[in-house]
Amino acid sequence: MNILLIGSGGREHALAWKIAASPLVERLYCTPGNAGIARECELVALDPGDHAAVIAFCHTHRVDLVVVGPEAPMAAGIVDDLAAAGIKAFGARRAAAQLETSKGFTKDLCRKYGIPTAGYERFAAAAPAKAYVRSKGAPIVVKADGLAAGKGVVVAQNVAEAEAAIDMMFGGGLGEAGAEVVIEEFLEGEEASFFALCDGETAIPLVSAQDHKRVSDGDKGPNTGGMGAYSPVAVMTAAMERRAMDEFVLPTVAAMKEMGMPFTGVLYLGLMITKSGPKLIEYNVRFGDPECQVLMLRLMSDIVPALLASAEGQLRHLDLRWFPDTALTVVMAAKGYPGRYGKGSVIEGLDAAAEVEGVEIFHAGTAEQGGHIVANGGRVLNVCAIGKNAEQAQTRAYAAVDRIRWPDGFCRRDIGWRAVEREQAQTP
Repeated sequence: MNILLIGSGGREHALAWKIAASPLVERLYCTPGNAGIARECELVALDPGDHAAVIAFCHTHRVDLVVVGPEAPMAAGIVDDLAAAGIKAFGARRAAAQLETSKGFTKDLCRKYGIPTAGYERFAAAAPAKAYVRSKGAPIVVKADGLAAGKGVVVAQNVAEAEAAIDMMFGGGLGEAGAEVVIEEFLEGEEASFFALCDGETAIPLVSAQDHKRVSDGDKGPNTGGMGAYSPVAVMTAAMERRAMDEFVLPTVAAMKEMGMPFTGVLYLGLMITKSGPKLIEYNVRFGDPECQVLMLRLMSDIVPALLASAEGQLRHLDLRWFPDTALTVVMAAKGYPGRYGKGSVIEGLDAAAEVEGVEIFHAGTAEQGGHIVANGGRVLNVCAIGKNAEQAQTRAYAAVDRIRWPDGFCRRDIGWRAVEREQAQTP
């Protein structure tokens, strides 16, 4: 079969790597892609925002399935338009994508259907939002309602910080994403990400991962799109994964169907495991980035039947198998990220890094210029490794990082620290 993948990040490189390994695939295309994805498949010059051009390409090249990686094309309705043209697509339709594109929508759904989440209120103006913050005190969480590229959440340690975040969002600092804000209770516990495949009616569990959002070691500095991840996560025990399905995924799938906007694709749960049990921080409607990278390393099964079953409503017939090993990814970013950063710096040593046992390198913000790989974004590389445990995976990943010559890049040096500490504590 012929498949078109939409996206250009590390998540899409990991998906391309896994899809390309399937014996079911005859031709794999990607738009717009990156320098790493170009090694897995054929890049095509399409604007994913031009749905008519995407549809025409699919008809001309006999594309059997379109896999949509990022959330923005889903929010723009590309899955709806492909379906209307008779083309199968993996991903959420525009209405269902509200689970990610509107935090207020998701919070209201949780309240209506009894899905455990932090207490909250929604605001369309700064004055009442500030009054609410003063009545509740801090720490407190201020969220832009819409998509803000991972930068729309401020965990305010005091009232002044919360009020500054409110002013920033209503003042246009995040564009249309901040036209409305959600202010919610601060939750204490350990964060974990959990993923499920959905086909509008049925949902099947994938596995857990833990992201590292802060830019610096020790979980310090501003939030980013993610500086690294690992899977599995100790706090997501088999019992906790069952709760994730029973208390979050299945009620949400049922609710979305009842509301006339069935959810298909990947449902990503951002959970806080508190003393009183799991609570929802947020939903996303796609594989996480960089969580997708570690999931693809651990997935033993062919991914293509799973993507197709989700698109065709046939997940009840599917079973997936996973490697028990730990997978870990370290994000290498351009200096200055998540603020201003430069582009065009040359990256060397990638082939030597990839020779480390258990290592795969997925490209994110890269391009090829004059025979060289150059940085072309904020998060640039995902140096991934798999090992018998977190410590081995971490050791392998950083051994590969140390072979990469890129003076204009940086990374955290503590990805997977919780898992490694747990393992070391259990070693006699």
